[in-house]
Amino acid sequence: MANNWNIPAWLEAEVRARDKTCVYCGIEFTPAKVSYKSAASWEHIVNDATIVTRENIVLCCRVCNASKGPKRLSVWLQSKYCTERGITPASVSPIVQQVIANGQ
Repeated sequence: MANNWNIPAWLEAEVRARDKTCVYCGIEFTPAKVSYKSAASWEHIVNDATIVTRENIVLCCRVCNASKGPKRLSVWLQSKYCTERGITPASVSPIVQQVIANGQ
């Protein structure tokens, strides 16, 4: 059974086990009741909802997700948001670095 984002239960469990902090800024996730901004949200690294794979589905904080929006990863990493927070291709999680290595 898939969730609201059509992520199969097995993949959701795998991603939740892997991504304990934001894959972009590294902040520890909190329950939304504690802080909406640092709550986990689902993210497609490559903005294509049809790519529902362990290599493209990640968890990030809501602030990074809102900032990235529909932008290409390479464009977003050059944004003022990332620059001000020290988010670089070298600082993101290995799963995101793999997407960068693949030319996204």
